[in-house]
Amino acid sequence: MSPRLRKFIGMIAILAFCGLYVVVVVSVGDYIPDHWAARLAYYGVAGTVWGVPLFPLIRWMNREG
Repeated sequence: MSPRLRKFIGMIAILAFCGLYVVVVVSVGDYIPDHWAARLAYYGVAGTVWGVPLFPLIRWMNREG
């Protein structure tokens, strides 16, 4: 598979994952207690962790040959 096609497929997968991730995070966020510290912790962690599942995909996209 050419690097150009691999990056295109990866880009589509990243966009789909991010859209789904936002929907899940907001839906679960409705069940977080209505306290500023709980919401700060939840959205802080959710806003940081989104990139971790993408590491294998990004590694695959940038693989040689």
